[in-house]
Amino acid sequence: MVQGASGLTLQQLRYFIAVATEGSISAAADLLYVAQPSMSAAMKELESRVGRALLVRSARGVTLTIEGSEFLGYARQVLEQVELLEQRYLDRPPSRRLLGISTQHYSFSVDAFVRMVQASEAGEYEFSLRETRTEEIIEDVRTLRSEIGILYLNDFNRKVIEKLLRESRLVFHPLFLAEPHIFISRSNPLSAAQRVTLADLEDLPRLTFDQGANSSFYFAEEILSTLSSKRAIRVSDRATIFNLMIGLGGYTISTGIVSDELDPSIVAIPLDVEERIEIGWIDHAAIPLTEQAQRYLAEVRSVVSDFGVQVLG
Repeated sequence: MVQGASGLTLQQLRYFIAVATEGSISAAADLLYVAQPSMSAAMKELESRVGRALLVRSARGVTLTIEGSEFLGYARQVLEQVELLEQRYLDRPPSRRLLGISTQHYSFSVDAFVRMVQASEAGEYEFSLRETRTEEIIEDVRTLRSEIGILYLNDFNRKVIEKLLRESRLVFHPLFLAEPHIFISRSNPLSAAQRVTLADLEDLPRLTFDQGANSSFYFAEEILSTLSSKRAIRVSDRATIFNLMIGLGGYTISTGIVSDELDPSIVAIPLDVEERIEIGWIDHAAIPLTEQAQRYLAEVRSVVSDFGVQVLG
């Protein structure tokens, strides 16, 4: 077994990644066909060698400490680099690819995910794409359930979201600035308009994504969340919101990027307001991205560029 000057082994890193991913020492032991006492002893030995607690153990399983989360990011990096070396110099086949993405409900993030999976050279992979609530995106990335989160900032929510990101040791990276658009059905009379105003929308059902127990306006996925509406419907997924656009003539406010291939029944019409939406991705401040995460971000930039939108970073 390869062993570095630090006294860590690749096997320990593989064990730790499995424990962190499964949230259980016994589940990780079963996954890797290792006796549970051996796995437990390996984790204690690892913590002893690095001189700090990486796991919090309880009757329900294990969770990562803050230092454990950072250690997990670096462990993934090390194993990914070893696998790349083995592929290049030992003619090993590409290994199982892993990546988790959490995002607000954007079709471009799904489109990029599709491209990434299609371009993957791995014979095996385990990817996850979670379209979820704003607060859960931040929590997913904080706990490394996902490596990348995609959400937006604007003048209204920026201070609150950035404070929460700092407290979670996360960083926001701008991707692009978007002019607000409404998403509506192609059958909606407003679909022929060049632009629409808030007055045009007064009698239409306003569709928003439910934020669960944390219903703070600052966590809303749509801008202008504090404006009152005579007809409001909250939903939990994009399929439902699109069906309500078609069935009820409702609208939602978003970026203006909607995939004709993925969402052929929906059109985006510019909304005549001065607001701007800054879309970006978040990750851990102290953990470098894996190559698979970088591939996904490259596809995101490509998808956005295809719509004629200038990419910021």
